Amino acid sequence: MQLNSSVSAVITGGASGLGAATARALADQGVKVALFDLNEDLGEALAAELGGVFCKVNVSDEASVVAGFAKARKANGQERILFNCAGIGNAMKTVGRDRKTSEVREFPFSEYIRIVNVNQIGTFLCTVKSAAGMLMLNPVEGERGVIVNTASVAAEDGQVGQVAYSATKAAVVGMTLPIARDLSSELIRLNTILPGIFDTPLLASAPENVRQALGAQVPHPARLGAPPEYASLALEMCRNGYFNGEDVRLDGAIRMAPR
Repeated sequence: MQLNSSVSAVITGGASGLGAATARALADQGVKVALFDLNEDLGEALAAELGGVFCKVNVSDEASVVAGFAKARKANGQERILFNCAGIGNAMKTVGRDRKTSEVREFPFSEYIRIVNVNQIGTFLCTVKSAAGMLMLNPVEGERGVIVNTASVAAEDGQVGQVAYSATKAAVVGMTLPIARDLSSELIRLNTILPGIFDTPLLASAPENVRQALGAQVPHPARLGAPPEYASLALEMCRNGYFNGEDVRLDGAIRMAPR
């Protein structure tokens, strides 16, 4: 797919981190961008910077997603590109003991469902709504659209306390091939990126010694990943018409230890 001003894109989680880097990279190519996020201040500011549109969207709520796509399409037309970057996580063991009292603590079911709803259901929901819209497009150079999902290396080597996060990211990986096959007859491609340890807002507040220690775990280059490096691969997945049904690690060859 050629990336230019005739193409529009929707980026979930687009107000910051990997989503914002991807939105900037797309806008640099002339692509019209719509940002789905809950952070209005960051989202509106970035949309203004890029000449795009911000849509306050909760990706786990169908009505919110439908309204977001309606607003984005009114401003930019039907998107040919969807990037699913919205995601959340936490750090909590399945069950554990309080170190002081030995009280048994269970992973709250409500918290598990919250993470499933955003990471897994949100990715699926936005994919379905976007692909349905893409079906109305005429093919250009043999394709109607491209979808790129975001999983994590935790899908394959989740650490202690990552049960919900790892499970939902593994689900995103598990969706990749069957959805790509489902959409192949409609000339829509779908791929998934599994980022390693990236320098996103989640780590921005961490002490510098912690950030350096995390980066040092990466075999090469021994540093945190930069969001533009994610965006570079994401855009290549759009440009390269033979890139389909793949889940690709982007991690500097790291394999996460248990802790």
